[in-house]
Amino acid sequence: MWLKRHFGRQKRSFVPLGELETDLMERGWAHQEVSVRTLYQEMKGRLAYTTLMTTMDRLYKKGLLQRRKDGKAYLYSPALSEREYQESLTQHFFGMMLDDPRNSNAVLSRFVDAVSEADAKMLRELEEIVRAKRRNLRRST
Repeated sequence: MWLKRHFGRQKRSFVPLGELETDLMERGWAHQEVSVRTLYQEMKGRLAYTTLMTTMDRLYKKGLLQRRKDGKAYLYSPALSEREYQESLTQHFFGMMLDDPRNSNAVLSRFVDAVSEADAKMLRELEEIVRAKRRNLRRST
């Protein structure tokens, strides 16, 4: 499924990944440049070679991988860092939430619940970020 969104100055499309695509991107980030054959050997034949080849080609067509010819095969490398992808994912998530105000309260509430369950220190940091944003908003009005 392709979802295209543009946020701020970045103008990068968000592309949601399936389970296999996510696994292959993580392997791509780990290798920096990798062939389908290397991935096939790493995965010890769990998937057909052609399945890996097709999925890598789809990631290339989605703009998530770059490739260069190496003999008869391609070598693939990530078109963006894992951090850049995670930032796109986060921007997309918050963009969806803010686009539909009916759901934003429930989403924010669940986010705070998840943060507080994970780490009390993180909840304090979130609280400080909110205070700082409020101060900046008051100064700018």
